[in-house]
Amino acid sequence: MSEPGLKKIIIIGPAWPYRGGNSLFVSHVFDSLKKKFNVKILNYNLLYPSILFPGTTQYDKSNTLIKKAENQRVINSINPLTWIRTARIILKEKPDLVVFDWWHPFFGLCHFTISLLIKKQLQNKILFITENFVSHEGNLPDKVLTRIGLMNASSFLALSDKVEQELRASGYKQNIYRSELPVYDCYKPDSAIINKKENLCFSADNKVLLFFGYIRHYKGLDILIEAMPGILKFYPEARLLVVGEFYDNPSSYLDRIKELGIDKYVKIINRFVPNEDVGQYYQVCDLNILPYRSATQSGILNVSYGFEIPVLATRVGGLTEFIVEGKTGLIIEPGSPEAIVNGVKEFFTLREKVDFAGNIKDFIKQNKFEKLPELFQEIIDEKI
Repeated sequence: MSEPGLKKIIIIGPAWPYRGGNSLFVSHVFDSLKKKFNVKILNYNLLYPSILFPGTTQYDKSNTLIKKAENQRVINSINPLTWIRTARIILKEKPDLVVFDWWHPFFGLCHFTISLLIKKQLQNKILFITENFVSHEGNLPDKVLTRIGLMNASSFLALSDKVEQELRASGYKQNIYRSELPVYDCYKPDSAIINKKENLCFSADNKVLLFFGYIRHYKGLDILIEAMPGILKFYPEARLLVVGEFYDNPSSYLDRIKELGIDKYVKIINRFVPNEDVGQYYQVCDLNILPYRSATQSGILNVSYGFEIPVLATRVGGLTEFIVEGKTGLIIEPGSPEAIVNGVKEFFTLREKVDFAGNIKDFIKQNKFEKLPELFQEIIDEKI
């Protein structure tokens, strides 16, 4: 129970029992704020209609729960009656700040309606955390829904410089505060558990390159696959470990792997990974590769840092803001198998003289998320 007299914050966003990065982020926000504020999460009882969700399930089926933030499941993303009910709950609570977690235009009408219904009484107390933002490159429906969804925001909290710049370029004049995703070190297994490469049928001298997370076209796995023959020319002991659920049809990826003759060098784990199994994949890899075509920031990068694993990432969106070139990882140009090959070569050359793990330890000490309670106190004080 929260202490009486604390400032009250209501968060609109997904949390357990939903799986995925947004639920994990909202739960981290809750844990960060709960000691200094009275925090309540208003969660969804329907996040995405099943017809729109490409994965097997939206729910966390892990045996080990790493973040189970208390929440009230009231919002149906496609039922306006629940939006009205949610607004009534918020107004009854009389919060000092209402926080909407924004990451997808699909929720535009839902967030617009709730924020509109509370705006008269809480007009300067509506904060939108913008994990992502649809810029001018977005398609027309996404841009319209984004404009509608963010219409009633009195301020924003951007999680990257890139998102802040997109908000400014789109004409938003409200205050824009800055933070970033937390370092997700919550997946580390017990220190007594050692995950060896042999457990995944690799040999001890294999150089394991990890691609982690669900597979969609923008993630660029196809580009990484094209790079593998070039990598194998320099490092015959290299292996590609692909771990994540295919949201695209896997056939095109699997067929290309066969065409390139690299079947025995690529291991694919096609499933959503439960919490208790994440560590076994990160702890056997040498390098985490993010060959994305587009991005703002990436929770995968922050999971990698949680294991002190360096990254090879493309120069897209806000990814470069969170990589110290040559120290915590390497940055390459997007869309190029050759750039990946050269990046992998550079990494293994640098690893002989660079303490990547030590650099990551030092870098994550500066993570802005660690000062989230102080930032929220500043936001609330400015609203009074």
